[in-house]
Amino acid sequence: MPIKIPNALPATETLQGENIFVMTETRALSQDIRPLKILLLNLMPTKIETETQLARLLGNTPLQVELELIHTKTHVSKNVSEEHMLAFYKTFEDVKEEKFDGMIITGAPVEKMPFEEVEYWEELCDIMEWSKTNVTSTFHICWGAQAGLYYHFGINKYPMEKKLSGVYRHKVERRSSMLFRGADDVFMAPHSRYTTVKREDIEKEPQLRIIASSDEAGIYALATDSGKQIFIMGHSEYDGETLKNEYLRDKKAGIECEVPVNYFPDDDDTKQPLVSWRAHANLVYSNWLNYYVYQVTPYDIKESKTD
Repeated sequence: MPIKIPNALPATETLQGENIFVMTETRALSQDIRPLKILLLNLMPTKIETETQLARLLGNTPLQVELELIHTKTHVSKNVSEEHMLAFYKTFEDVKEEKFDGMIITGAPVEKMPFEEVEYWEELCDIMEWSKTNVTSTFHICWGAQAGLYYHFGINKYPMEKKLSGVYRHKVERRSSMLFRGADDVFMAPHSRYTTVKREDIEKEPQLRIIASSDEAGIYALATDSGKQIFIMGHSEYDGETLKNEYLRDKKAGIECEVPVNYFPDDDDTKQPLVSWRAHANLVYSNWLNYYVYQVTPYDIKESKTD
């Protein structure tokens, strides 16, 4: 089934070129199907790239998805045109009276800062509180996951000695989790961050279950039993070139950085990176939409009981 996105969104042309079934707003009007309403809070500076990455995954399932984009009102993006933001993005104020089947909160390049010092922290807290009653299931990514764990459960993040960057081997710990139904016992997933959470802090919280982890990268996936809150510490949505672009950007800026782990053949950054996580990414997003959104939310979303 298709993903419904605005006609002129840059991701539309990219995804159609990849043979992803995209349905424009015009065509969707003739469909007698209620699509899943998914809200994307995009905190990444590379907004168009992130939109495309997530739309690709959401569009590669049997379910019809309608994607709504929002950004924080308290932060002005410097890496994307004002025209793009005005054309395709709303703010929380525009959508707070609505209900959504699912929401994705992306990562953000602010992890070295205390949560309370992030300029849009209060606004993000309002959105996360609102999600308790207006969203069936919320999918948090990287810093967005750390922010969600801190806000909902008081679990803090900790700085690491150096940036965690690369594609790491993970294992499934909780085989009963529907989020990883059909997953291999071990799988690869990208990480790109300077901070982490501690297993002992998570295990003290009775509402949380650790689903998957890595000996090198730490906790990868955790969730509440109901799946209303899902936290992914890595970046399974990343394109094949994303880690490369981040690495070369930091290198050019004179930031001390190491070659991303398990990414370039022979650790040679002049070679084309190998993608080893795409199947896992598609599985996780498909399972999230199917088991934690579609099979839980009512046909009439206004009747949704999300407490």
